[in-house]
Amino acid sequence: MCLCSCSIMPKHGSFKIKAFISLLWTISFAAHSAGAINTKNFHFKEAPKFYNSPTCPSLHYSTDTNTTAVNSTSNGFCFENAVNVAMTLDAAYLRGSMAAILSVLQHSSCPENVIFHFVASSSADTNYLNITIANSFPYLHFTIYPFQDSGVAGLISTSIRAALDCPLNYARNYLPDLLPGCIQKVVYLDSDLVLVDDIAKLAATPLGEEAVLAAPEYCNANFTTYFTPTFWSNPSLSLTFANRKPCYFNTGVMVIDLKRWRAGDYTTKIVEWMELQKRMRIYELGSLPPFLLVFAGNIAPVDHNWNQHGLGGDNFRGLCRNLHPGPVSLLHWSGKGKPWVRLDASRPCPLDTLWAPYDLLQTPYALES
Repeated sequence: MCLCSCSIMPKHGSFKIKAFISLLWTISFAAHSAGAINTKNFHFKEAPKFYNSPTCPSLHYSTDTNTTAVNSTSNGFCFENAVNVAMTLDAAYLRGSMAAILSVLQHSSCPENVIFHFVASSSADTNYLNITIANSFPYLHFTIYPFQDSGVAGLISTSIRAALDCPLNYARNYLPDLLPGCIQKVVYLDSDLVLVDDIAKLAATPLGEEAVLAAPEYCNANFTTYFTPTFWSNPSLSLTFANRKPCYFNTGVMVIDLKRWRAGDYTTKIVEWMELQKRMRIYELGSLPPFLLVFAGNIAPVDHNWNQHGLGGDNFRGLCRNLHPGPVSLLHWSGKGKPWVRLDASRPCPLDTLWAPYDLLQTPYALES
């Protein structure tokens, strides 16, 4: 959609013209959020630079020849004393990703020590993604890793919401293979969240002697609903949780020990459950159940303030929700409703206004008559 302001328009109608153009922009943004508009038509503002506090340790570099880096500034380096953050990047959620990055840096006491590892589909325009991130965050340390999503596409079973079936949602299963071997610990974050606390606190979560990952657990949730009657009626399957106290956890916020993951070959374990799902439907909800099957009951706990999830509502209607009781360090719009979509449609939920200050999308604030 191309919009312009022409000098031949009568001056007395400028207010109506501006209102009309504003309406068209609103429609355009809403369509973009739904995936109908090419994201290259949109531009993001440059974020301010954030500096380390005097007590931050210096970064030390060590090369890793096994990494193919898209971002020339990182050139495949691993960093000691760094907080490594992994996220996926795609066109539909890029606006959310940019807000999440800004929130991480803004609330970090050592923002120059935060290293981002972005995973993008191998079919994506990686050059565009790279330039967009670099233009908004010129001083950011980051690398983009291509994900061959064709391999996982055949393992995906349809779920209750089409967005959950995107192959890139499953990239988190392969992080230990995608990221260089010198990175032993990473914080994985979804794109529909913002932090309001120092990510170093989350990254420092102790994993104990054996846990592969840490995440906030929700043991009051009805765990049985995540799997089908076929699963629970089959003793050889339901006994998967024997001697475990399985609790629901949201995979959008996790601290992962990549070294332990690699040693235990957990990617293969997750893939085996996905292959079984293709033969006999044992769960309904996207990429979460395989994680629950492998890890539930065996993870290190994280305080609930690090994942105030479900702010996007349920997976069907996306209705407004309130915060859970207690302190807040991370707001997560998991569920169908996304804050940028509701804000553009002028129908925001109350909590969407907490996301808005991190939105870097360049909007047409001034239009000439």
